[in-house]
Amino acid sequence: MLTVRDLSNRVLQPASFRVDTGECVAVQGPSGAGKSVLLRAVADLDPAAGEVRLDGALREDMTAPEWRRRVTYLAAESGWWSDRVVDHFADPQRAAPLIDALGLPAEALGWPVSRLSTGERQRLALIRALVQEPRVLLLDEPTGALDLDATHRVEGLLRDALDRGMGVLIVTHSPDQADRLAKRRLRVEAGQVREA
Repeated sequence: MLTVRDLSNRVLQPASFRVDTGECVAVQGPSGAGKSVLLRAVADLDPAAGEVRLDGALREDMTAPEWRRRVTYLAAESGWWSDRVVDHFADPQRAAPLIDALGLPAEALGWPVSRLSTGERQRLALIRALVQEPRVLLLDEPTGALDLDATHRVEGLLRDALDRGMGVLIVTHSPDQADRLAKRRLRVEAGQVREA
């Protein structure tokens, strides 16, 4: 599904790997090793050399918005561009069941963004990404600010997405989370990416 060949930039040495349909690949390594840089390079948010394909189609053959809708990056600290949560959803009705699944009240869609805790922002940003139905989800520590119950709820949603054929590339510092979700692991150290 997602194939990466010789992806490199000022931080990353040439990296090659794939994420298959319905597969989760965990990205692990020490802080500052280049894990987030790797995700941002795949998402085409930072300049990088190399080849990235989705279902055989080159990234360069798509517009940037189309690529990012199909290969969606979710930062550890998500961006919010409007004052109210609901303004970040093209179809709030599609978000409602996911909001419930993540243990948030239905009225969360009507909240001001300034009212959200870090964990609430993380969960709502994940919902925002999932309702776009990307082919591949690039997640940077999506449960870093969550308690155990909320973490398990997020992992449940991710398993559902994997069962539907979505690919997931997830940066996580938790070996247990990697064990629960991932079929394979990539190790990033000093800009080098290798299969673990």
